[in-house]
Amino acid sequence: MLDSLWQLVSESGFAGFFSNPDGWRNLVMIAVACVLLYLGIKKQYEPLLMVGIAVGCLLANVSSVFMTADGSLPDALYHQSLWDDFLNSASPYYHDYGHILATGGLIDILYIGVKAGIYPCLIFMGIGAMTDFGPLISNPKSLLLGAAAQFGVFFAFFGANLLGFDAQQSASIGIIGGADGPTAILTTTKLAPELLGPIAVAAYSYMALIPMIQPPIMKALTTEKERSVKMEQLREVSKTEKILFPIVVTIFVVLLLPSTAPLIGCLMFGNLLKETGVTERLSDVAQNALMNIVTLFLGISVGATMVGSRFLQFDTIKIVVLGLIAFAFSTIGGLLVGKLMYKLSGGKINPLIGSAGVSAVPMAARVSQREGQKANPSNFLLMHAMGPNVAGVIGSAIAAGFLIKMFGG
Repeated sequence: MLDSLWQLVSESGFAGFFSNPDGWRNLVMIAVACVLLYLGIKKQYEPLLMVGIAVGCLLANVSSVFMTADGSLPDALYHQSLWDDFLNSASPYYHDYGHILATGGLIDILYIGVKAGIYPCLIFMGIGAMTDFGPLISNPKSLLLGAAAQFGVFFAFFGANLLGFDAQQSASIGIIGGADGPTAILTTTKLAPELLGPIAVAAYSYMALIPMIQPPIMKALTTEKERSVKMEQLREVSKTEKILFPIVVTIFVVLLLPSTAPLIGCLMFGNLLKETGVTERLSDVAQNALMNIVTLFLGISVGATMVGSRFLQFDTIKIVVLGLIAFAFSTIGGLLVGKLMYKLSGGKINPLIGSAGVSAVPMAARVSQREGQKANPSNFLLMHAMGPNVAGVIGSAIAAGFLIKMFGG
């Protein structure tokens, strides 16, 4: 009886924390998962994805504690070694999804959707179905602000390169500045999949912290007079314009930069479903059922890459810091071009809308609105800020496509 009890204890996961060389790392990551759950549930930091990421992290680290005598992890839900073989051109399982399906755990199989770029593109389809490009069509100058807000992407790219990351890793870190989680995930899976965990957590954490990160920068770079500017009401956009917009953007952008086709194509397809007026059922599925299902799978899959043996490294700290720098400089880029447009327009454009050029829709636009109302209670900038905001979605996809084209090999 005692022998049976001892065997049960020695083969349990609790004993695995001591017998497994990476057991202490798994224990730390379990604590990190609990912190992420707290931030997602209590603080409501991007809860729809943060909770899934935290659970994925928790499951991966709990299940990988059970190591057998030969060093294998038969009960693990996610096997980093399988994906190392998948990415190793010298391995017989190089790019072999069949091997993953045959030998992988539950999350290994779900992760195929991340690695193949399926989940981020489907989420972009849902975003397109929920997005109104009317403010951008009404004020095309907003495209300049969306482009300027990608400055942080390239600033962080060079910073990461100086800190010792290679070109592919630097591009993946830099895209955090685009403030677009699916874009960051797709770029990283294409260029530097080994960094997916910290990059995804940094991207979504900073997106959730926009109301804390942007206001100090906005106040530092703009004057009270600039922040109080009231803008004229936008013209009404016709239905025909809204239908033509996704078609024209798809043709022009994809022909210019073919590597943007998955993201831009899905984004504009989703928007076309919304604007045609004859595909309401499909638009509803893209916005709700499909978006929710893919968000579930994406969060758990990305969270599972946060295995202790890979996540607890000094490079993770550097990525988190560089991500914050990228985010800050994207905000700065948008604000500076906003100030330039304020000058050129004779004070008719409020530079605060430039900070909404980052891709976090609609949170960044709401921050612009809030800061504008603090300076002038009668100010209403939300619709004006939505123009640069949705332009930022297109801009981040173009920036990602450019980086993938340049460094994708």
